[in-house]
Amino acid sequence: MESNENKFGLLEKMPVLFVGHGSPMNAIEDNMYSMNWEKVARKIPKPKAILSISAHWYTNGTRMTDAKHPKMVYDMYGFPDELYQIVYKSDGAPELAHLTGKLISRDVKIDNSWGYDHGTWSILNRMYPEADIPVYQLSIDSTADAEVCFQIGKQISSLREKGVLILASGNVVHNLSAINWDMDGGYDWAEEFDNYIKDKIVSRQFQDIINYRNAGKSASLAVPTPDHFYPLVYILGTLTDNDKVEIFNDCCELGSLSMTSYLFN
Repeated sequence: MESNENKFGLLEKMPVLFVGHGSPMNAIEDNMYSMNWEKVARKIPKPKAILSISAHWYTNGTRMTDAKHPKMVYDMYGFPDELYQIVYKSDGAPELAHLTGKLISRDVKIDNSWGYDHGTWSILNRMYPEADIPVYQLSIDSTADAEVCFQIGKQISSLREKGVLILASGNVVHNLSAINWDMDGGYDWAEEFDNYIKDKIVSRQFQDIINYRNAGKSASLAVPTPDHFYPLVYILGTLTDNDKVEIFNDCCELGSLSMTSYLFN
């Protein structure tokens, strides 16, 4: 794993990452998704800290953890016991949490009733299993629209220059009511919306992503609620004109779930 310091000892700007996290089982299963998460960790500089923006912390207002030792949150039901035995032991990052809160123009409430949810630990358990990088979480603000989420991303983008990996976790297509457990790919509408977002990212037409409802029926089916989609919008706000995109885990599964993920660097 590369250092994120250049030859002059200065921190280089970190990439940003949106991960389609899917099932919590990816934390313990060796599959295409989890193996690609591991590959990403090996190809990018090792972060000084990680800010996770997880779909599974969807709150009234913007909240932040600043605990020195965040707790585990097992926010899923009916999975094997092995999954509930995972303890991601990374320390928190209180000073960075407070700095991040000051960067955001909206009111930010410190809330340590939350901790590492499976949108965070299922990915980091594969990317950085040593848990030796401080991690803190920023919630998805349910009172904010997509434009506000995009602006928050802009406001926290300077964290990249401090060695912070901004990791957003969700799914571009996430409609659990339409899951088909026997289906390998996605429904036509799921593929259509996933490709729509992919094309807009590649062409950097971010306003069309912020106004994703304009995509029509496929958007309504793919994003019945915005909790899993908005993490991507936060990430888009952190980008500069020089950032290149790499797409991985480029597929839909179970009919109504997109695993498509994006590395920007």
